[in-house]
Amino acid sequence: MAGDAVPGEDPLTDRLDASAAAAASGTPAGPTAHAGSRDLHAFIAGLPKAELHVHHVGSASPRIVAELAARHPDSQVPTDPEALADYFTFTDFAHFIDVYLSVVDLIRTPEDVRLLTYEVARDLARQQVRYAELTITPYSSTRRGIDERAFMDAIEDARKAAEAEFGTVLRWCFDIPGEAGLESAEVTARLATDDRLRPDGLISFGLGGPEIGVPRPQFKPYFDRAIAAGLRSVPHAGETTGPETVWDALTHLRAERIGHGTSSARDEKLLAHLAEHRIALEVCPTSNIATRAVRTLDEHPIKEFVQAGVLVTINSDDPPMFGTDLNNEYAVAARLLGLDERGVADLAKNAVEASFLDAPGKARIDAEIDTYTAAWLSA
Repeated sequence: MAGDAVPGEDPLTDRLDASAAAAASGTPAGPTAHAGSRDLHAFIAGLPKAELHVHHVGSASPRIVAELAARHPDSQVPTDPEALADYFTFTDFAHFIDVYLSVVDLIRTPEDVRLLTYEVARDLARQQVRYAELTITPYSSTRRGIDERAFMDAIEDARKAAEAEFGTVLRWCFDIPGEAGLESAEVTARLATDDRLRPDGLISFGLGGPEIGVPRPQFKPYFDRAIAAGLRSVPHAGETTGPETVWDALTHLRAERIGHGTSSARDEKLLAHLAEHRIALEVCPTSNIATRAVRTLDEHPIKEFVQAGVLVTINSDDPPMFGTDLNNEYAVAARLLGLDERGVADLAKNAVEASFLDAPGKARIDAEIDTYTAAWLSA
């Protein structure tokens, strides 16, 4: 929670209001106003960014998934990168989970873990991501036989190498795979709080997987342990269920950010609460369409979130699986919100604000965003 929002002092909300007013008057607004002179996609591609909701295994590129599938030929996952496009077409959220777990099953050795982690960092760096909080599900790998210490060593080795070689800072969120029940919660909490195993890059504790039939309150004891150990609370909630799941995450799990929170738009009191306490939503537009959480992009509630003053961050979730990346998600958000370059830069600064990066680190990325934007607009 980053303090109370002050009406009239949210640059993104003000920009959205201006865009709506311009549309009503017939004046061009947002990206359209610059279509002849500036390429918003090029601006986004070079914009320094932070990403707060991106999954470790879900970020495996088709090239890496195919390489892992070739290493483990007993898998049902295609070894042809082009065939993965069809494989990653989902009928609903349950089907997405099944496919996701089939890719998880390709991560069988510490070498697989290290390769995946390093290559994810490389892809983030290509998109000018300066800082990322990568959601990792250690239970899924350790239960498949990877030694716990070897797993931690692999992600840490990749993290340090990536920062040295690409300049991208990675931090970890260990999340409970909700579909695996309380056994997975116990293991995840132990790995996250045991000083002999806990990796240096770990900063937060989450909860992913299906929401239907997986109530949030049952995970309270595990979040309590993680919070007592100094970790921040960032559960998924309200993606495929109603706003009551978001309330549960806030009340029982003491959430400081909400993963997705898509259904929050149905509850005005919830939106007001999120805005007042600066509890950010980790919004992943293309993901919500791919998993059928939202029917179409034009029906996505991101505009309602911004109009309510909620701190909105843009994220890619499981980008290769959804045929997207963070740059594309910013372009999607810019279209839905009618933003120009300054509006997109404000979105990027939202992610910095909502991150768990220290104050000097936040100031450094904010300054980089401002410098880049000013240079672009003056070119």
